Amino acid sequence: MDTSKELNYRMFIQREEGFTRSSLQSEFDRYDAIKNGDIEAVEASIRSRMNDYHAGKGRLSDNLLRNNIYHFVVAVGIIARVCIDAGLPHNESYTLSDIYIRKADRLRDPDAVIALLYEMQRDYTNRMAKLHRAKKGSLYVIRAIDYIYDHLDEPLTMELLAEKVGLNPSYFSKLFAAEMDITVKKYINQVKIETAKQMLENSDYSASEISLSLGYSSPAAFSAVFKKYTDTTPGEYRRNHGTGFSFS
Repeated sequence: MDTSKELNYRMFIQREEGFTRSSLQSEFDRYDAIKNGDIEAVEASIRSRMNDYHAGKGRLSDNLLRNNIYHFVVAVGIIARVCIDAGLPHNESYTLSDIYIRKADRLRDPDAVIALLYEMQRDYTNRMAKLHRAKKGSLYVIRAIDYIYDHLDEPLTMELLAEKVGLNPSYFSKLFAAEMDITVKKYINQVKIETAKQMLENSDYSASEISLSLGYSSPAAFSAVFKKYTDTTPGEYRRNHGTGFSFS
């Protein structure tokens, strides 16, 4: 397919309309701020674009909602990759991008997509800031986090993770808490509960199936942990946030 004629036409129209794309350097600066965990710089960038989000952006669709979603998908795809390059565990980064893309796909308000974009940028930035606070032992913590995401269907404990990364359990526990500002047990539960929430929102898996897929000893144990972290039961969560699936 020869796109030369259309390309020349679109570039002519852009010149006639005085359209100027954002500079490549300004885009790199935004991505650098996110991957460096520079929260202040990211907030400043968000404020600068609040009043004219579309300035310097190409038109990817004549439909404003789809246009914003397409730009969102491009942005989160790039951010996920630059954060991986800067040390964020790849499974965590890609899974997070999947979550945000699914959230964007369900939106019906163009402005809500923009708001979600800023939420996504803040989320990645905060995760990178936490990662950059890590000390010399961060490689062990990254390996542990990768193991958690790759084995969500199994029972996970601090002792098991310490063994997998080759550290004394006591030392590993202190190292993880110092770098991640959370205990190993709480981190494991948070990751599993966030995964459970996505399953409740977007699938018809039962409580028993979710419990099994996330390595809990029983549906009752899963429900107890879920309520502890969300102040609601799995069934109530699905009724309030699900997409119409029944719960059993």
